[in-house]
Amino acid sequence: MKNICISLLISVLLLSWVALLESEVLTLDIILTNDMHGGIDKTDATFINPTFPPRLGGGASAATYIKDIRSKQSPTRDNLLLDTGDFFQGRPIGTMTEGQAIVEYMNMIQYDLLVLGNHEYDLGEDILRNLLKNVQFPVLGANVFQKGSEDLVNYVQPYLILHKMGIKIGIVGITTTDTAQMSFMEHISGVEFRDEKEYLTYYVNFLRNEEKVDLVIATVHAGIPYDPQQTYRERYGDLKKNNFTRRWGYDAQELAHEVPGIDLIFAGHIHVGFAKPWVDPNNHTLVFQNYAYLSNIMHFMIQIDAETKSIMGYDTPTRDSGLITLFADQFIPDPEFDHVITAQQKAAEKGMDDVIGQAAVFLSRSSIDAQNVMGNFTCEAMKSAVDADFAFINLGGIRAEIPLGNVTYRHVFNAMPFDNMIVTLLVDGNFLKKIIETRVADTRAGLILAGGKVIYSRTRENFDRVTHLEINGEIWEPDRIYRVATTDFLLSGNAGLTLLTNLPEEAIIRHEINLRDAMADYFRKYSPVRVEIDDRWKRDDRSIPKF
Repeated sequence: MKNICISLLISVLLLSWVALLESEVLTLDIILTNDMHGGIDKTDATFINPTFPPRLGGGASAATYIKDIRSKQSPTRDNLLLDTGDFFQGRPIGTMTEGQAIVEYMNMIQYDLLVLGNHEYDLGEDILRNLLKNVQFPVLGANVFQKGSEDLVNYVQPYLILHKMGIKIGIVGITTTDTAQMSFMEHISGVEFRDEKEYLTYYVNFLRNEEKVDLVIATVHAGIPYDPQQTYRERYGDLKKNNFTRRWGYDAQELAHEVPGIDLIFAGHIHVGFAKPWVDPNNHTLVFQNYAYLSNIMHFMIQIDAETKSIMGYDTPTRDSGLITLFADQFIPDPEFDHVITAQQKAAEKGMDDVIGQAAVFLSRSSIDAQNVMGNFTCEAMKSAVDADFAFINLGGIRAEIPLGNVTYRHVFNAMPFDNMIVTLLVDGNFLKKIIETRVADTRAGLILAGGKVIYSRTRENFDRVTHLEINGEIWEPDRIYRVATTDFLLSGNAGLTLLTNLPEEAIIRHEINLRDAMADYFRKYSPVRVEIDDRWKRDDRSIPKF
């Protein structure tokens, strides 16, 4: 009897093993780009080696890789090519063509979908709407509404359903509500960006219950925190903080945890790539995110059980990572794409490599408190351009450094790719001090400035932290009217400076001077330019007011 039971057990195990072997595994290759910012052209990887940077192949190298993956398509293997936003505005080939060159590239390589990012509105909604008329694939934005209505804007759709290898896949697109805080108000005056969690929850349930999809993918222009494990503990785990106040929209980790029913989330917005997905401990949603500027692409092979139509796991193209750096000598640029991109780049960048001046020092973005050399230079250029008493910008407003030696317009463009215009505010000393106090309240990090000296203490109460203030070498006067230069981006209330939106129009001078052009003119006039970290900004927690 014992032998019979053992034989039966062995037979059951063998049958189960055979059934497992016969259960077909499907492979879905998913390739992600996010935050391309127009980076389809070749460029040097200075982030790897500033002195001898390897060459990156951009969109043409990406095409080589994508075509290779698609060549592997079979009845049990298929692919998706996704972009989660901020796709055109930033590099000259994107900005100077108002996105047309980037759309042409994405059409050529046949993207499956695009999600709107916040920078899509940098040139205004009218330009975006006209640009998207040329897109030959779906553009998603389930929470992007016409202002004051229950209709989505007419250039997006909320979701997409695709059939791959007998699997019905529902894909939702979500745009961060941060867009409302990061855009010029006139550019988004006809748009509302509504609650990410609410609309993602609605469409996930709709796809599951009404459309009966097998898999749900969320494509979101929202990022994973830089340290996802620590942030998760602070939000949901043993380090949870009960006094959390939401200032920004939901990020990808929050959506993965608080919206059940999502299999995969593809994120973006914060320019940080992760070699492996963040896995939410509660819903087991996998969250993926890539780096920016098309320096690389992200590729994961999602394994799907053909019988249950559920995800079994994933594999990566390299041993430990799904991130593929697009080295031009490794992924030889596709000739057809290379020819088209090079021609577009040549037209868009005419004159950009002409020398406009010299930098006597390396203009670095490495910060000491709220100072860095590149930022100090930018504020000096802005102050000089409009003959202001004082100038300021936000810490995140500069995107690249300028090397020691000859400087070209390209260097300046890379540092200031967005079309910020200089404005002068005619405000009294009390209002100017309030601007500074706003940027050191709570945990805010301060301002980059020129034309003044600030000492502040974090041991003091909010809006009473500035203990010393000089303007143009003279002690600050509360009732004196100062000419204060900043950007129209900050005038719109961004970086927490909503108080600027209350200024009357007669207190604002709109110079129609692009900050990027002011920086270039400063090099032309004052080269060689020498700027340093000095005493213009200082934290001293023992200081007391000396007004």
